[in-house]
Amino acid sequence: MESIQVTLGELEHETDIAHDAGTDPLWRLAAYLPFVGANFAAVSEVAVSAKDVVDGALAPLIRDSADFDFEALAPVNGRINVSPLTQLSPRLAAAADTLERSHERLLNIDGSGLVPQVREPLNAGTTALGEASRLLTQAASAAEIIPPMLGSTESQQYLLLIQNNAELRATGGIPGALAVVTADDGKLEMSAQGSATTLGRFDPSITVDPDQIAIYSGRMGAFMQSVNLTPDFPTAASTAAEMWEQRNPGSGLDGVVALDPIALSHLLRVTGPVELRFDDPALGRSTAQAGLPSSLTADNVVPTLLSDVYAAIESPKLQDEYFAAVAAEVFDSITRGGDEGLGLLKALAQSAEEGRLYVWAANPKQQDVLAKAKVAGNVTGVGTGGATFGAYFNDGTGGKMDYYMRRTVQLHRTCAPQGYFNYTLIATLTNTAPLNAAKTIPPYVTGGGAFGVPAGTVQTNFMGYGPDQAHLQTARIDGVTSPLGSYRHGDRPVGVLTTTLAPGETATVELDFTAVVQQSEPSLDVTPTIQPLSEVILPVEGQKKCN
Repeated sequence: MESIQVTLGELEHETDIAHDAGTDPLWRLAAYLPFVGANFAAVSEVAVSAKDVVDGALAPLIRDSADFDFEALAPVNGRINVSPLTQLSPRLAAAADTLERSHERLLNIDGSGLVPQVREPLNAGTTALGEASRLLTQAASAAEIIPPMLGSTESQQYLLLIQNNAELRATGGIPGALAVVTADDGKLEMSAQGSATTLGRFDPSITVDPDQIAIYSGRMGAFMQSVNLTPDFPTAASTAAEMWEQRNPGSGLDGVVALDPIALSHLLRVTGPVELRFDDPALGRSTAQAGLPSSLTADNVVPTLLSDVYAAIESPKLQDEYFAAVAAEVFDSITRGGDEGLGLLKALAQSAEEGRLYVWAANPKQQDVLAKAKVAGNVTGVGTGGATFGAYFNDGTGGKMDYYMRRTVQLHRTCAPQGYFNYTLIATLTNTAPLNAAKTIPPYVTGGGAFGVPAGTVQTNFMGYGPDQAHLQTARIDGVTSPLGSYRHGDRPVGVLTTTLAPGETATVELDFTAVVQQSEPSLDVTPTIQPLSEVILPVEGQKKCN
């Protein structure tokens, strides 16, 4: 901490010098000179912003939070002490507000008439400050709402969806295993468990946005397994909550949380292995005797839950019971306690950034705060502006074959008239299942041809989202123009294509979007799979600048 204080002192000194120079009357006067004046004005604005950031955000935040103990946020005996967050919240909010105002100041600088020596550092600084502002705003939002969401004022109940990436849904995977977690003054307990299968069909269906029904079918409101065919998590979560309430009247859910086995692996890398100290009464034998590991680690939790369990346990009912028992053991282990507070926060932040952790709150004020963060999973509205693209996948096989699929997604950019850009969204899908998958992989995994897809073959419904107000033009599969379903989700154009791949086959899907307004580098959201995000999203290609 001492080195940080020294660095802070140096920053304060340097920004004071820059501010005094940049606001000097002669410098200000130079801003009115023809041809070169804009450069003096831009440097002055940067100097003022730099001082604001250091004096109004960094300095008070670092000094006021010098004694903040992140490890105090680690659960102890099933309880999280939220008092430190409550104390830190106003400091984070003030710092975030300062960064946001400083970022807006830099964004308002017209860079068109600046010399490269000024324009390029300005652009780099604006981008960096924007990212810092985004992250600090998320931290401030979290500190504001986490205490009440953890029951600091009254007990809260959350539906937990475990998304199974072996059968993809747009937000990650089919929500097969369910649980209810109660939070009371920071104390967490798993109060109920269930499975999507046991909830059955909802008739009449839950009411869902008609525009999304047009894209994803009425199954969204009819089956818990299909609520997240849409990539919009608030829609999926509110639908799931209503379904649970209908089957469990009076449950009074306060929100929905979704995560996948890869998010669990991030947590287990911090906490260490979880011993599965139970005998499944339905199996009548220990987990180890069923051919599954007796402890789950960061390295084996994904293959165990997404593949091995189906080979070891044939009955879907017994599979559900195994998942329920594992969920209880992992939950108990993570909440039991330790000294990994900062590590757990980093693991949760990583999971949220990868789209493996979503949170929805029934409380509108809390949801408004969540909506600004990645963890909200919004596809339209707050937090989705700018050149935002989406590449989402839904299983059409009726099995668990997505464990064998590998995907990459990339944007290719070209210039267009009148300052617009054109983008091609490119997704490459490969079925890596063994060539004899129909014989060597259990029918429950392949689907056994029950839904019209041959065993071993993987059918995927691909949804490509363009930015607000952009236009969807054409689509190709393996370079051949293909008919596609064209829709709109809010103001965003959506194209839907289907690929069907036998073992060893690959397909490349391309969607062309035109009239894209770009003020910063484009962002690309994708369905999280078992692959690391860095393997899936490839760098943007094409023209970076247009005359």
